[in-house]
Amino acid sequence: MKVAIMQPTYLPWAGYFRLIARVDHFVYLDDAQYERGSWHQRNRVLVGGRAHWLTVPVRRQHLGENLDRVQVDDRRDWRRKHLALLEQSYARHPYRRALLEAIAPIADRALTTLADLNIALIERCCLGLGIATPRSRASSLDVSGKRTARVAALCERLGATRYLSPPGARDYLAADGFTENTRVALEFAEFTPPPYPQPSTAEFISHLSIADVLASLGWAGAVAHLASSAPESSP
Repeated sequence: MKVAIMQPTYLPWAGYFRLIARVDHFVYLDDAQYERGSWHQRNRVLVGGRAHWLTVPVRRQHLGENLDRVQVDDRRDWRRKHLALLEQSYARHPYRRALLEAIAPIADRALTTLADLNIALIERCCLGLGIATPRSRASSLDVSGKRTARVAALCERLGATRYLSPPGARDYLAADGFTENTRVALEFAEFTPPPYPQPSTAEFISHLSIADVLASLGWAGAVAHLASSAPESSP
């Protein structure tokens, strides 16, 4: 069985969903330590033909607080502003309706933690993309450890034989001795997204949020986009 484990990020890029689709079980590392100004709370979309950061404000948190404890700051009118900006910026894109369906959870004020918000958005996108991979939260699996040791323990808890990792984790997995400390085989998810039509730009801007892919290609087109890269590679 192949497993992938990722921290839930805000409106993640297409590669995040390709990773989920390529495994037998996906784990949200929802109790990872929050990093201020990271993908945990922001991502890039197109505004006026340029990449623009959308950032979710959060309440002041204790040092080292986990994602499932970090509260979004609803004292600020960020939900309405994010929805309005996305709707206006992508108004002339061919699949605006798919975008609006994907971002609907932003309006749900019951999603008070950053982890809950991010996971709700990812789940809505998985539904639209037809990704049926079973998914669970690390916080519900009762597995201890830090960094790579916890990743390995989560894999073993789920009975994984292979762990599919994003390429960016290659160095720290090697430094922590992942392959030396577990029998779980390590593979890396390579994804080089091909260009797609972006109506508001003269030159393609890559690695934007899934919101941009959906507005440009729709649900069916996004599914084809996720399938359009070379297969994963071994170490």
